[in-house]
Amino acid sequence: MSLREEDRRVIVALELEKTDKTLVEMDVVLKNGLWSMAANRLYYALFHAVSALLINDKHDVGTHRGAVSKFSLFYVKTGIFTSEEGRLYSQLQSLREDGDYNCSIDIQQEEVMQKLSPTRMLIDKIKQHITTSSK
Repeated sequence: MSLREEDRRVIVALELEKTDKTLVEMDVVLKNGLWSMAANRLYYALFHAVSALLINDKHDVGTHRGAVSKFSLFYVKTGIFTSEEGRLYSQLQSLREDGDYNCSIDIQQEEVMQKLSPTRMLIDKIKQHITTSSK
């Protein structure tokens, strides 16, 4: 991605802002028991954090599958993030796709709740990585 450094910083900040807004939306739908929508918002919060990470480190984001693949290639395989964190991202993408596109699948509370804390921790870890690598 050939962005000027100033533009890159702005886009990273906007992606992280979108991450935080999406987590707020997720909290609202969680309170209303909308599990499919909560899975969607949880996935998108992580997607925006990973997008910020990729952009920060001068990688193209591309597609959703491409972002998962690049996260694995540049961060999991290099040991910056764990294989469990890489799997979590892939699992959230599948859960979101099931909830959004498969009318025969009903996302359950337990599926979402199991992913909440690990996803928030991964987002925090991504933000920390961005902060440290930007210095």
